[in-house]
Amino acid sequence: MAEPFSVPVVVRGYETDTQGHLNQAVYLQYAEHARWSMLQKAGIRQQDLLERNLGPVALEVTVRYRRELRAGDEVEVTCAFLWGEGKTFRIEQTILTADGTVAAEVSGVGGLMDLERRRLVPDPRERFTTLADAPEVFGL
Repeated sequence: MAEPFSVPVVVRGYETDTQGHLNQAVYLQYAEHARWSMLQKAGIRQQDLLERNLGPVALEVTVRYRRELRAGDEVEVTCAFLWGEGKTFRIEQTILTADGTVAAEVSGVGGLMDLERRRLVPDPRERFTTLADAPEVFGL
């Protein structure tokens, strides 16, 4: 299996809470940043999706916090799409410190919504394959 896509992030001071560690909601922002970065790496821009009346949606997200992060910490946020059958797919992400320690695991279920019909498209794998210049980024 190929290495998952990853993007570097540096924890900024304004993202921390009163205890001095990364605010819980920011982990979700880092995961979202990695997902959009992955789409761009595959050659899919947000504008490309909107022109086709498509939008990725998160249907379920779970965060497992493992180690605290503090301002200045450098992390890698991974992202891997796991394709199944039907209208949804899984997304597995890990936030790793510079020494490889797992700070958080983010897992979820996503879909690709037809923005006119407000319904999930039947085969998101096929849509991403068609839209992407580099579908191998998604493991396709």
